[in-house]
Amino acid sequence: MQAKGRAFKYGDNVDTDVIIPARYLNSSDPAELATHCMEDIDKTFVKRVQKGDIIVATKNFGCGSSREHAPIAIKAAGVSCVIAETFARIFYRNAINIGLPIIECPEASKGIEEGDQVEVDFDSGMIYNRTKGTQFKGQAFPEFMQKIIKAEGLVNYINAQQ
Repeated sequence: MQAKGRAFKYGDNVDTDVIIPARYLNSSDPAELATHCMEDIDKTFVKRVQKGDIIVATKNFGCGSSREHAPIAIKAAGVSCVIAETFARIFYRNAINIGLPIIECPEASKGIEEGDQVEVDFDSGMIYNRTKGTQFKGQAFPEFMQKIIKAEGLVNYINAQQ
């Protein structure tokens, strides 16, 4: 399983309120949430993001509230993966539960810049910055997590097991 796209770079403590502002939480429609993704931190994100692109951030990505709207908005916007130095634990869990691949790798979060072309191999945990010709070793997904992500989320995975 792989992700490949252009990097959108953010810093520390990107919280769920800037990923999807609270004023839009009256909707649970992924397509509607996607139209407001990242707008309080990057007004042009939704205009520039293309299917497959990758968000790269530094420490504590997804901090704040426990709502699943944040990873849903990111995934629905077309983002194929989020790479960060660290994730807020509940965001990490919610992302996997809805089938959004995320990977922790401090070296990659520092070595990838806005606009770089990035490729991620989830089987090996390898992250390749194709723009700079560099590579980083992140944490590979365990097989059961890959199955959840391939199923597009935990609920789909469980339903397929029955």
